[in-house]
Order: sequence, then C-alpha cells, then structure tokens
Amino acid sequence: MKQQKRIAILADPIDNQKGGVHVYTRELVKGLLEDPGDFEIILIREKRDPQMTGFRQIVIPNIRIGFGLAALRLFLVVPIVLWWNRVDAVVEPAHFGPFNLPRRIKRVTVIHDLTPLLFPQYHRFHSQWLQRMFLKRILRKASLIIANSAYTARDIQRVFPFTRGRVAPILLGYDPSMQRTEDTDMLRSMNISEPYWLAVGTIEPRKNLVRLLEAFTLFRNDHPQTMKLVIVGERGWKASQFYSALERHPYRADIVLTGFVTTDQLTVLYSMAMALVYPSEYEGFGLPVLEAFACGCPVICSNVSSLPEVGGDAAWYADPEDVESLVRQMRAMAALPDEARSHLQRSCLVRAQAFGWDLHAREFIRNLKALWVDEPQSDGESMHSVSPH
Repeated sequence: MKQQKRIAILADPIDNQKGGVHVYTRELVKGLLEDPGDFEIILIREKRDPQMTGFRQIVIPNIRIGFGLAALRLFLVVPIVLWWNRVDAVVEPAHFGPFNLPRRIKRVTVIHDLTPLLFPQYHRFHSQWLQRMFLKRILRKASLIIANSAYTARDIQRVFPFTRGRVAPILLGYDPSMQRTEDTDMLRSMNISEPYWLAVGTIEPRKNLVRLLEAFTLFRNDHPQTMKLVIVGERGWKASQFYSALERHPYRADIVLTGFVTTDQLTVLYSMAMALVYPSEYEGFGLPVLEAFACGCPVICSNVSSLPEVGGDAAWYADPEDVESLVRQMRAMAALPDEARSHLQRSCLVRAQAFGWDLHAREFIRNLKALWVDEPQSDGESMHSVSPH
C-alpha cells in the first residue's frame, strides 16, 4: 500500500491576521477539511482552535518581544518541529518561508501578489526589505508556487524567470455564507443609510482611496440626491494622505469609516450598496470584487492587473489613474433604470458561481499530488491551472 504523504500548513495567519492572507489560509484549511485527498494534514499555528477536530494542530506560540524571538521561532523552532514530525511537504500561505528544511521536504509557497517589489513606494521599508532579502531565495527552493490568478503567475515568471514550470495559478473562492441579505436595522446600527457607495479594503495607498474621495466630490457636486460613501477596512500603512484628504472633504459628513466589520455586517453592506467601487492600482486577485458579486452587488473596479480576470463581463471598469473615468462610471451606475440594475445584479450572481473554495482546494490537492509524480511538468502557468471561464 502506498504510504500516505504528510503535509504541514503553516497556518499562523489564521491566528495573527485579519486581512486577505487570513481569509485565504482559513478558507484553504476549511476546504481541505472537507476533502484532504490522500494526504494527512497537520497545522502549525500560534493558538489551538478547540472547535477544529479534523486536523492535528501543533501549537508553537509566537512571543513578539523584538525581532529576535520571532526569528528564532521561524528559523529554528518551526523547522525542528517539521523535521521531528517527518512531514513530506510544507505549505506557506503567507509566502515567507519555510526556511532551513531538509532537502527531502518539499516546499509549497503561495504568492498573493508582488506589490512590495513592484510598488515599493506603497509599502513600509521593512516589508520591502524582507521581500528583497528573502523572496528570491524562497522561490528558488520552492517545489511548487501557487499564484492566486493568471496575472500574478505571469508577474512571478516575469520578475523571476527561473520559476517557469513551477507556478500554478489557482483562482480563489468566497465564503458561501455571503449571500444577498438585506437588513435595514443592521445598517442603522452602523449609522448607515441608503443609498451609498461602498469601498472595501485596508486603508493604504495602493487602494487608491484618495482618488475615490476626489471622484465622490465630483459625483456629489452634480448629483441632487444625498448619497453616502462607506469605507470598510482598518487603517494600514502610509495612510496619512488619505486621512488628510478625508478631513478636508466637502462632504465629510456623508463619508462613513466602519473599521473592521463582521462577515454578517459585510454581507449586508455589499447587498444594499449602490455598488462596490474598487479603484485599486494593483491586485493579485481582488477578493472584494468576488464577494460583492456573491451578494448581487454591482462592481466598478480598475481595468488593470488581475481585476478584469475576476470581474469578467459582470464588472464595470475605470482607469485607476483617471478620476473622470471613475466618476463617469459612478454617474452611469446611479442612473441605471430598475430593470437594467436587476439584470446587472443577476449577472453578478452568475459570475460568482464560477468561483469557489471547494474548486480551489481541489486544484490545490491536484497540484500537491503532482509533486510526487516523476513525469515532467508542463511549462509555465498552464500547470494544472483552473479558470472561471
């Protein structure tokens, strides 16, 4: 009988993050719980989840007192635990490591985007430095590189040509609990009234929120109906320009910053918005676009990077560097007749059905299995990729 392979997932983002990598790691683990293929899967994490009973959890606390102890955990303790447990492969969802492993252990690295390298001006210095210092070496040692879109896969192979043949683009899914849900009382509890535009994401320069504020000014200047702008997300890095523009905004009283919200709250916000407005300058995938579709929420997003790959024919597009392009789409969206808007909402729901975490997990398992097949892999991004089309 063929011996079962043991896969370790470095699942720290479930315990120490709230953003996109947290969502990815959480949903990957949930998908693998449903169908782990022929693998035994263990989770390396900072905290134990007593409600998770399907996988063995190995808890290695992360004491954040200076960089030294965190580095000791990452570079020494985690590798020793992996070696001791005789894992056959290690999956790193946060694309930082794994380090110092025996050669027999295969490495699987997930790349969500290359923004610290491609847009260093939008990141803090230590984030840029860590990527420049370690990412090339990580990718050289990776047996398999998972990208979350074909666009990200092309970026990886363009910046690091030696990765060709080892990059598998697998599109993401969305939380199936996110379904169209209207709840006026919940909106009222967040001091939000209809109609409103919605923006979702960490408040940081790449999200292009300063231009969104400019577009909102132009929209409100010639729009007789009071309409709010609701921005969901926590304050990130290099956000001072946004907050300065916010305080000077002529319609500041109609701009709501919610901070972090629950999945239930976010579902209602998507479901009842005029549209998600997502003018990001670069996305490895753009999960809010897909989440909005799942709730029947129309989307106005940038026409760059991976966003057309996710939005397909259901999204409306604008040039992220052109405020007039963005406000034209906002005016057109606000003017849609009811019948046309209903048709657009149905198109969004249909588009969402082409994506799923179950599909992602299935393709993830298929790529893992290929690591132990002696046949040569196909070239580039065609390697076991999955497309929503």
